[in-house]
Amino acid sequence: MSYPLLRRSDAEPEFDDPAEAREHRKRRLALAYRVFGGFGWGALGDGHISARDPERTDAFWLIRYGAPFSQATIEDLVLVGPGGQVIEGEGDINMTAYSIHGPVHDARPEVTAVAHTHTQYGTPWCATNTAFSMICQEATAFFEDHAVFDDEEVQVLNTDGGKRIAAALGETKGVLLRNHGLLSVGASVDEAVGWFLMMERVSEVHIKAGDRAVAISDEAARIANVEIGHVSSAWTAFQYALRAKVPDPSVVG
Repeated sequence: MSYPLLRRSDAEPEFDDPAEAREHRKRRLALAYRVFGGFGWGALGDGHISARDPERTDAFWLIRYGAPFSQATIEDLVLVGPGGQVIEGEGDINMTAYSIHGPVHDARPEVTAVAHTHTQYGTPWCATNTAFSMICQEATAFFEDHAVFDDEEVQVLNTDGGKRIAAALGETKGVLLRNHGLLSVGASVDEAVGWFLMMERVSEVHIKAGDRAVAISDEAARIANVEIGHVSSAWTAFQYALRAKVPDPSVVG
């Protein structure tokens, strides 16, 4: 199996059959975990990507605890219901994933997927407790559309912490978790992970440019945001990452 030609897309495909929608969403989720694994993320058991079930909208799919991201398959995914209970699939979950993702899904019913892990640049930048400045093209995607979670709870022990994260996120596409890492959301798995990839790139520029960086004006950022902040930018970023990090998509199932 090979990847189709890249085409701009604004949304997840529509399916009349919920079962088909579920299989599509689970496949994209398994591929997303492989992308994270391709970057070396999640190698220490940190991080998670969730995808809301298209039929049981109060539940979402996660990778089972202990499964390597770089080898994720559809069979590694479990459906997590209210209270963090696994209601379909085999395996346990990282309960921190439920504590963070559950409240975000509850607060944002239009969100299909939530992505969070600890990365080489996102986590160091989050340690500065500082919002993104408009110092690169990718940053303009998040102009007036990201937040900072200014809280010392780096080990989210229950959904109270997740609710505070959801409140900080608000209606934006991403939040910087202080001393912790990046979190992004989207109406599809592709979108959520695409925004995450772009947030990591912005974090890298901040870390490497340091005090020498010069931001563009709000006016220039607002103009760029019309295109760079469009969902198609996130979708495209994810497609390129798939090609680069997951050479054989057929192994997912």
